[in-house]
Amino acid sequence: MAQSVSNAKRPKDTSGTFLRLIRYMAVYKWVLLLVLVLCLVSNVLSLLGPSLAGSAINEAAAGAGKVNFERVYYFARRMLICYVCSSLLTIAINVIMMYVSKWIARKMRKDVFDKLMRIPVGYFDRNQAGDIISRVSYDIDVVCTCISTDVVSIMTSLVTVIGSFAMMVYISPLLSVVVVVTIPVSVCYTVYMRGKTRPRYSRRSASYGAMNGFVEEMFSGQKTIQAYAYEGQVRDQFAAVNEDAADAYYQADYYGTTIGPTMGSINNLSLSLIAILGCALYMMGSVSLGQISSFVLYSRKFSGPINEIANIINELFSALSAAERVFRLLDESEEIADRANARALTDVKGDVKLSHVSFGYDPGKTILHDLSLTADAGKLIAIVGPTGAGKTTIINLLMRFYDVNSGSITVDGTDIRDYTRSSLRGAYAMVLQDTWVFQGTIFENIAYGKEGATLEEVEAVAKAAHIHPFIMRLPQGYQTVISEDGGNISKGQKQLLTIARAMLFDCKMLILDEATSNVDTSTEREIQAAMRQLMNDKTCFVIAHRLSTIQHADRILVVDHGDVVEQGTHESLMKKGGFYYKLYTAQFE
Repeated sequence: MAQSVSNAKRPKDTSGTFLRLIRYMAVYKWVLLLVLVLCLVSNVLSLLGPSLAGSAINEAAAGAGKVNFERVYYFARRMLICYVCSSLLTIAINVIMMYVSKWIARKMRKDVFDKLMRIPVGYFDRNQAGDIISRVSYDIDVVCTCISTDVVSIMTSLVTVIGSFAMMVYISPLLSVVVVVTIPVSVCYTVYMRGKTRPRYSRRSASYGAMNGFVEEMFSGQKTIQAYAYEGQVRDQFAAVNEDAADAYYQADYYGTTIGPTMGSINNLSLSLIAILGCALYMMGSVSLGQISSFVLYSRKFSGPINEIANIINELFSALSAAERVFRLLDESEEIADRANARALTDVKGDVKLSHVSFGYDPGKTILHDLSLTADAGKLIAIVGPTGAGKTTIINLLMRFYDVNSGSITVDGTDIRDYTRSSLRGAYAMVLQDTWVFQGTIFENIAYGKEGATLEEVEAVAKAAHIHPFIMRLPQGYQTVISEDGGNISKGQKQLLTIARAMLFDCKMLILDEATSNVDTSTEREIQAAMRQLMNDKTCFVIAHRLSTIQHADRILVVDHGDVVEQGTHESLMKKGGFYYKLYTAQFE
């Protein structure tokens, strides 16, 4: 179940996150420089408007019979041209930034996906799939939306604020004092609200990740939920998760939405003071009517961007929180690099040996204790024992999903840490209890592990796996498309496909983890016989709960609480009358 995010991590490194985003944008520095130039030109044109408006008003204020309408029209035309050109440049800027944000989103998603391919298996054991998906989709979308819209708004606002303030000082330094007095109030309020809103936006991002994780978990187990009539409890659990997400969203937006109106009130107070002081100065003859009009327009241009910055600062906080979640994933520890002198595993014979291996997923909690095992090339080794005994852990160590804490594992006499991981894992074929098929044709799914496989080869292994008759009954045979996660075929059929895939894979070692758990006993016996023929000269490790299926194993390893308590053939272990004998007889009693 998705955990509550009320105690979700708060952002710890705002400046570091911002700098990392800048590095992503720096790739397009020349495009951004062009955008900056266009922003400057657009804002200069926009800033000319109030000055031209003031000139037009001064002409119109000359009095009846003295107004030069040609001059008024002249200033009005120039003002219109400036505003139209400024708008066209702004449109061009927005289009360019949309493309930049699209490129950055693609690069970030590629980096995240590549990182996920290099992260140890343990990361996926500790984190929900929904939360990971949320970082790849929602969080990156938030960041790139901010880049495409808010970055332009900030650049435009900064130019407008500086230009407007310079023009106000030029028109009337005394009136500008009013603006100078209200600026610190705005800045102090913005800094205060930043401390309030930033943690809440971080919690909002985390809450959406938790909700996605919960929904993904529930949808994947929908049949089980309905079978146990657990819909009501799941609805209640989702209501709690949904309430937490809604509350996080409300808390973030509650404070965020107060920034704009409050900043507007401060700016309106400034405008009122300007009007009062401006009237007094006009009565004293210090400023003209046109200058007051221009000053008021510039003050509005000055306060507008500040207001806008206050509004988009919410989205900035949200984007930084989302970016930090993405960067935390990118900063996750990767699999330990191959040793400097590691070599590729080639010409595999299949001699595997575990010597005094101890291992635990968590420090201080050992699962396997001083485990030793020898598997000669071409032999079938069965690993049995009660649930939680450490059987799958042995497989994880053989594949180097994890490294041993002490002891060693060798293949063909060489420590597996002296081989490259890719070549070691490529020397094994695996069939797991949790089957995996992808959206594609049946032929593509079976041929997944062997590049350039022919239809004849695929048909041969499909027949050996007893899935060929089923495939031929399908409308397009081997070209039938399997839906996402194999929703249009049964679990047993999916498992037979993965068995056929493993049979086709050209390797010297094979791992079967409850590989026939979803097929009936009769089919299982036929598959076992066929697989035994196809596994000749291959070292095989089989995890099985149905002990009747591994009687022919060359050696049976009996594991309990991380220790090998017995090992031998089926006959010798049955004669011994120990732990294995009890497991075996219990299945038939």
